[in-house]
Amino acid sequence: MFLSEKEILSGTWQSFERVICRLLICEEYSGVRIVGQSGDHGADIIASKLGKRWLFQAKHWKNKVGTAVVDETLRALSEYHAQIPVIVALNGFDENAKQYQMLLHSRGIPLQLWDLGELSKRGQRLPGCVPNKHLPRPYQEGAINNILEAYFDTYENKALIVMATGLGKTFISAEGAKRIYNNKRSKFLVLAHTNPLVYQLERSFWPFLLPTQRTVIWNGYEKPSDTNIESADMVFACINTIADHIRQGNELPCFDVVIIDECHHAGSNMYADTIEYLGAGKLEGSFLMGMTATPWRPDEVDITTLFGHPRVQIDIVEGLKKGFLSNVDYRMHTDNIDWSALRNINGKSFTAKQINRTLFINQWDDAVVLEFQKIWSEQKAPRAIVFCGTIDHAITMRDKINSLGFCNAAAIYSQSNTGLSINQFERNRILSDFSDGIIDVICAVDVFNEGIDVPDVNILVFQRVTHSRRIFIQQLGRGLRISEGKEKVIVLDFVSDIRRFAAGIDLKNQLEEGMSIRCQTTRIDLPNKVTFKRVDGEDPGAETFLREWLDDVVSIENAGEDASVLKFPPAFPGGRQ
Repeated sequence: MFLSEKEILSGTWQSFERVICRLLICEEYSGVRIVGQSGDHGADIIASKLGKRWLFQAKHWKNKVGTAVVDETLRALSEYHAQIPVIVALNGFDENAKQYQMLLHSRGIPLQLWDLGELSKRGQRLPGCVPNKHLPRPYQEGAINNILEAYFDTYENKALIVMATGLGKTFISAEGAKRIYNNKRSKFLVLAHTNPLVYQLERSFWPFLLPTQRTVIWNGYEKPSDTNIESADMVFACINTIADHIRQGNELPCFDVVIIDECHHAGSNMYADTIEYLGAGKLEGSFLMGMTATPWRPDEVDITTLFGHPRVQIDIVEGLKKGFLSNVDYRMHTDNIDWSALRNINGKSFTAKQINRTLFINQWDDAVVLEFQKIWSEQKAPRAIVFCGTIDHAITMRDKINSLGFCNAAAIYSQSNTGLSINQFERNRILSDFSDGIIDVICAVDVFNEGIDVPDVNILVFQRVTHSRRIFIQQLGRGLRISEGKEKVIVLDFVSDIRRFAAGIDLKNQLEEGMSIRCQTTRIDLPNKVTFKRVDGEDPGAETFLREWLDDVVSIENAGEDASVLKFPPAFPGGRQ
């Protein structure tokens, strides 16, 4: 039992927080998120239930908790916009804290105090089986059966899952793992290439696990004891930690199944060493399962040599055509800026790559925000992600959007060692507010590309181009998930790179045919107003012009980052500017 006294006492303070999270998910809290970090302002976990936000302070202490922690937790309520405070203490509470709780109750403050005994009681009330709260869709059921077929295949010991973002590849792998475990109790190793993905995967698998199945995290932040690793049913680990462990001559326990998320990264030496050590994918070794939404690798390593040909393969085009993904209203825009005239500004020479990443034009951003405001009311419950190129750009867009007052925007980005950064407390608070609808728009840099699940987003804004097809598809996938009441996702693509035209028109053709490092930026003013023209089916002249101009869509899309992209003609046919 993951909530047993022995399990909790033998774990780390980090695992204590995650045990609480797993309990909350089992008890059907929503928006469960660990926020505890340095400078967390007195909160460790945020969750919602019955229309209220709950704030949890977890204390993995040898001593009993006193009134100072109660005061700290109460102060955190306003910081996190929470209503119900809960303190969870490994070794209980002193009498002063208990008396303080009674006083607070008399004042209408519903402080809850949970000790080890309370956790144990809650664990005993959990069902002994895994409830089927979310039944697989027909295409997901077929995919799960294909995985099981590969698992029980005498001559094959691997399975590759290639599914577009939004189709539920993690759901399929977790359900497949559940059925494998039910058939034969197995030990699993789940690998990812970043720590955030490792934590996200463990959380994604929890709803599919029996209360008796125990999980551990093994990465650069946490090193469980050898005993806990051996006894755990599922080990979620970062690949560099496992690879270093092997290279230092240490042994790994035997794993029946190895699952690799975002397996397009599996061509690296770290993965190769680990797969070889475990014999994963070989008949006598571990069963090897790889899952990815984007199987393309920039180093051209063919992942089918590791995982075999896909047992499951549904790309974004098939997902859209068969209704597995949300309808897309994709609106390309082109601007009236003479980009070739911006090659040399104030003595600075700009390559195409530098213009895309470091040059920002005030009038261009203003025009984007006005276009964004125009479509805001087209969605019943608008929620948006604006993909920006740099931290400065994300902050500027946040401020420009908020200045118009039609929605509430926030900027979020990865940590930066060379400039602005956002602390973990603020980042988690923003994500929680976005999940609960307090924040309507996220202006994002990097953090919503890979492995990050977001609420039901129905507006995407591409404001800076990416030359990576993989990243473009991952970003687009943030809005493709189907949800109740969601009719479509509106995509506003403000194009300043011809390769985005190529990718977008190529996607449209397929559907019709039936198939961050912070760097110094420059911000300038133009003497004219920036305007946009639509490039889609409602503007056939512009689309025809582009089709004629693009002799080879594929070669343009795959061009190198520094290839010249400043080739827009000065005007559309017929004199349109």
